[in-house]
Amino acid sequence: MHDNFKIGLQYCAPKQTLTQVAGKLASWKAGKLTTAVIRWFIRQYGIDMNEARNPDPAAYATFNDFFVRELKDGARPINEEADTLCHPADACVSQLGPITDGTLIQAKGHTYEAVELLGGDAELAAEFNDGHFATLYLSPKDYHRVHMPCDGTLRQMIYVPGELFSVNPLTAQNVPNLFARNERVVCIFDTAYGPMAQVLVGATIVGSIETVWAGTITPPRSPRLHVWNYPAEGEQAISLKKGEEMGRFKLGSTVINLFAKDAIAFVEGLEPGQPTRMGSAYAKQASTTTQPEA
Repeated sequence: MHDNFKIGLQYCAPKQTLTQVAGKLASWKAGKLTTAVIRWFIRQYGIDMNEARNPDPAAYATFNDFFVRELKDGARPINEEADTLCHPADACVSQLGPITDGTLIQAKGHTYEAVELLGGDAELAAEFNDGHFATLYLSPKDYHRVHMPCDGTLRQMIYVPGELFSVNPLTAQNVPNLFARNERVVCIFDTAYGPMAQVLVGATIVGSIETVWAGTITPPRSPRLHVWNYPAEGEQAISLKKGEEMGRFKLGSTVINLFAKDAIAFVEGLEPGQPTRMGSAYAKQASTTTQPEA
């Protein structure tokens, strides 16, 4: 199928309806049929079930249960160096580099604004001026729980309504403003490295975005932006440790991290197209290494 046709189809396809149908099917308890679909998916994408806490495909009542499967203890060791952030997900680096004049790189020839990504809050976006960003694409074969790169206390969560374009590399290279256009959940943490944004971007067929503190954020899908603020201290404060789970996707999507100016430096050799493993070294304090060019 020609690439232009694939992109054109995304503009006219009923993405919301397709995603709703996919979500219902993925949550359907269909017994042997569900198991057969899971076995096909494992073969199709070469998934190593030996890493799963429960490696038996028949043990999962729904496709969603399988898709957000837990891993065995020790399957993703967390980097324990005090000055090192760890990768939040099994993924592939789509883009990374400096946030220049509030602008992030989406793909060659395409940029977008941090303020748009964060739901239009200019004051919040200013906290990341001249900082750094990384965009991590989770493909269907990947482990789909998202973890903390470092210790952090949740300050704010923002649900931003939007489109549901696919977020695969072809779409990122051809659909302008993709990540600031799609539905997303923005999570702002205060950390020892300053503010950190961890943005969970929705996509076609992504049946659900969830966080560990609030459960399912979408669906249902709201036409309005929603903001939740959280206390820094006390019983209601939400603090998570490096490597702890913070959210998950039911079916695949993208995670975007934003860091403040002079906060971090990505580890040497990290570049677009490189696969990532949750828990492995992602970045260090800016003073401890040099930053790779975008």
